[in-house]
Amino acid sequence: MTHRQILFIIFGLMAGMFLASLDQTIVGTSMRTIGDDLDGISLQAWVTTGYLILSTISTPLYGKLSDIFGRRPLYIIAIAIFLVGSLLAGIATNMYELAIFRAIQGLGAGGLMSLALTVMGDILAPRERAKYQGYFLATFGISSVIGPLLGGLLSGAPEILGITGWRWIFLLNLPIGAIAMVIVLMFLHIPHTKRAVRIDWWGVAAIVLTVVPILLVAEQGREWGWGSLGAIACYVIAPLGLILFLVVERRMGDDAIIPLKLFRSSTFSMATVLGVLVGFGMFGAMMTLPNYLQIAAGATPTEAGLMMIPMVLGLMISSIVSGQLISRTGRYKMFPILGTGLLVAAFFYLTFLSADKPIWYVLIGMLVVGLGLGQLMQTLTIASQNSVGPRDIGVATSAATFFRSIGGTLGTAVVFSVLFSRLGQTLPAAFTNPTILAGAQAAATDPAVQSDPANAAILKILTDAQSNPASIGDALSGDTSFLVGADSRLTLPFVDAWANATSTVFWVCLCVVAVAFVLSFFLKATPLRAKSALEEAHAEGAAAGAAARAGAAGAGVGSAEADADTPAIQAQLAAEEMGSLVLPDTSSTPAQQPADK
Repeated sequence: MTHRQILFIIFGLMAGMFLASLDQTIVGTSMRTIGDDLDGISLQAWVTTGYLILSTISTPLYGKLSDIFGRRPLYIIAIAIFLVGSLLAGIATNMYELAIFRAIQGLGAGGLMSLALTVMGDILAPRERAKYQGYFLATFGISSVIGPLLGGLLSGAPEILGITGWRWIFLLNLPIGAIAMVIVLMFLHIPHTKRAVRIDWWGVAAIVLTVVPILLVAEQGREWGWGSLGAIACYVIAPLGLILFLVVERRMGDDAIIPLKLFRSSTFSMATVLGVLVGFGMFGAMMTLPNYLQIAAGATPTEAGLMMIPMVLGLMISSIVSGQLISRTGRYKMFPILGTGLLVAAFFYLTFLSADKPIWYVLIGMLVVGLGLGQLMQTLTIASQNSVGPRDIGVATSAATFFRSIGGTLGTAVVFSVLFSRLGQTLPAAFTNPTILAGAQAAATDPAVQSDPANAAILKILTDAQSNPASIGDALSGDTSFLVGADSRLTLPFVDAWANATSTVFWVCLCVVAVAFVLSFFLKATPLRAKSALEEAHAEGAAAGAAARAGAAGAGVGSAEADADTPAIQAQLAAEEMGSLVLPDTSSTPAQQPADK
């Protein structure tokens, strides 16, 4: 394919990936407004859980089905499902409906992310792929910045064109998705080899039984109680689902949704483990830092989005530089080591975060986090793709994306569980700090502070805490808007408690990425292939046709049989020259074959 053709396909894939990645960031800053409008703020966790569950379990299914039926139809289906879910979410009338419609969005998003990387594996050789995948990471980075900005702006508007502002968060996907659909229909034409295989529906069911309980207990365990009946049921069902999955996948062999033979490659296995750990650290940082900027640093959602720019810049710079170096040298061993090392340094640096640290201190830490992530995301994907043959590149890519999503989902759930658990300890501790407490008491008795409406909510919380001291531990578990505009002496105990709890989260992330740093030295960096998956498939088909022709000639096949075989072989080779790789119909009679040829 020419550079121009490749760019057109990349633009279509980037539009689809932009949809999925933007949807992960734009909703977070708007959820409080949505929950208030739909009278269900306590149900917001289900809105997130529904999306994560469907997007995670559908990822390997898209990879396998695209190997069978082709990338183009599956990518079109993924865009269509995502747009249907977006439209329905934009007209939801309650939180239960929104949770269901977000799940439909997740079903489409699972294909948008994994199939984009799979198509890249089809049309580009691994060495060239690193150079182009910088575009995708740039798309991810841009969406990470403008997502919170758009979420804050749209949810803050009462109405836009007669429609409630927050509904445009979902309706905005429709024009972007239409552009992506047009580009894909016009330019995404990739040859595909049709083959009859079994679809591993039992494997899909086993994945559901394994993943759904894990995600449910990770997302809801703090709410249910880790020893509750629902949590215990999840602990039992998930291992049973895993056992069933291993049994089914072994019996399905090459037709399995995640073939176990992939893990025979030490490169694929280690890249998968690293992907889970890196996903944990990545989402831990991306979900924790915006909250810190808004609650501890007092930034608005729009300002917090702008403050994430250093992380995005670091991610884009390191991904572009590492991609160019991989393309030129064909080596990538150093980047997982250097990337995880930078993450270790960044999280260790952020563990010293406190309420009195200036904002530039946080921005430096985010820059280093971005520099580390940019060297890891594309490199681990390339390593996974390079470790398998062209037949399995789709399922390998989707499996790598699937496990990274599992790590990210668990990371999100764990860091929030740690954060809110620690707040129950750091909040009471902040109110026993003599310096902090003296300032808060002085402000509370100041007539000017008492008469300011912006301080009314926080003064009520402090008054209630005098009669019920234990209530202060839950003050930041619900609505935190009482901090906005309040006197800084009154907010200092809450800011200090949040900063201390956040530093504990970074200790957890540090431990996880430290394990990844050690394991990165054991990643076997196999030489990157110089051909794309399509070129390798074409070469295999041509070799098979040549071998069949040589075998027929060497066996001295009679004139009638040789005449019958020769047109089929020649037609196959001609088709392969055109990139089709589809075998002609040889069921016609010998008399008809010359005309068919």
